Amino acid sequence: MRVHDIHSHYNHDVPIETQEDNILYKCHISPLEKERQRLNIVSMAVCSFASVINPNAVFEENEHCHNLVENDPFLYQWVVVDPRDKRTYKQAEEMIHSPKCLGIKLHSVMLGYDIMEYADEIFDFANKYHMVVLMHPDHILEVAEKVDNYPDMKLIIAHLGSIEHIEAIKRAKNHNVYTDTSGIASSKNNIIEHAVKQVGSEYILFGTDTYSAAFQLGRIIFANISESDKENILYKNAEKLFKGKL
Repeated sequence: MRVHDIHSHYNHDVPIETQEDNILYKCHISPLEKERQRLNIVSMAVCSFASVINPNAVFEENEHCHNLVENDPFLYQWVVVDPRDKRTYKQAEEMIHSPKCLGIKLHSVMLGYDIMEYADEIFDFANKYHMVVLMHPDHILEVAEKVDNYPDMKLIIAHLGSIEHIEAIKRAKNHNVYTDTSGIASSKNNIIEHAVKQVGSEYILFGTDTYSAAFQLGRIIFANISESDKENILYKNAEKLFKGKL
């Protein structure tokens, strides 16, 4: 079956990438795309590592990613918003109209701001433009509660790996909170199966976060869930959520 990877990153050897000298963690576009082809991953939604590790680079890295995905039929963009840099709101406002942009990405932990201080501001913006927001987990339940006030946006809380992820989906009054399987947290013994049992597979999307796409894919293909649940996670949910783009 086809697969959409809705959460990945890439390196491109800019000095601010702290991982550039770590051979175990390099992930340039070329090998990522070769692995994508090998595993039948038909699309990858990305932002650069540099854009989520250095607040001084977000604006420029968004431009780099925008140009990159426009010239690659299999790549899609997350625009990183840093609420302290108002230029990034303007970027998102413009880029969201591109068929290659899926929404905005938040990484308060690495960029060093308090998500609770800016959540309403960001979500009000996302709600205005009916955006999907991909958020690194931070104050999960408190942030998800705020989403109840913004019914026209959707929130994906990345890196499914905790009961809080599941509770956030359960409590969402507007049924607009999701999660993804990216990162090493999905290797926990029963996390995928428990999440499907508790909230259904319709709120779970496949992602890799560049942690070995083969490992991530295997975790879903061999999960103790139904075939229809696997199809939802691997491609159906993404195609529904990003209808008209994927």
